[in-house]
Amino acid sequence: MRSNILILDGHPDPSADRLVHALVDAYRQGAEQANHEVKIVRLADLTFPLLRSQSDYERGEPVEAVRQCQHLMDWATHVVIFYPLWLGSMPAMLKALLEQMFRPGFAFSTKKLGGWPVKLLSGKSARIVVTMGMPAFVYRWYFRAHSLRSLQRNILKFVGFRRVRSTIIGGAGGMTRAQREDWLSNVRSLGEAAA
Repeated sequence: MRSNILILDGHPDPSADRLVHALVDAYRQGAEQANHEVKIVRLADLTFPLLRSQSDYERGEPVEAVRQCQHLMDWATHVVIFYPLWLGSMPAMLKALLEQMFRPGFAFSTKKLGGWPVKLLSGKSARIVVTMGMPAFVYRWYFRAHSLRSLQRNILKFVGFRRVRSTIIGGAGGMTRAQREDWLSNVRSLGEAAA
């Protein structure tokens, strides 16, 4: 089945040698090879303000770059978010973009249904791919993958994503060429399957 895939490249550094950018490209290649429709948002290419108040979050008007991201989020049936782990979490610019995008009225309704906000992005699936310098098992078991779990549960599932899977890539800074190629191949396969 053909999917509409939005890839969010959440690395704020535009340098072409970043592993996240290579992984994004590998996923795109696999998805396009399998005839999925793919759109990419590169965080490093966006300019938008930080939210500074609750009233701006609830009633402010998003800038054009954010509105375009929201339009692509609406279009997508599957969303893939790639980011490097910085100080134990996603980069601040990525969090700022998600705050701008997932506003009341777009991602959820302030009207309650059974005591809970209505999820306006229901039915979508997602994959989160996180790269980091530490070994993946340390992040998963010692740190309990806290930032990844927060993105899964407190953001994506809160607004209606039905299934959110994850891939953790540890030891990113010390990979051999063969290890890097293995990861690119694995991610390319995920793209083919729209998984």
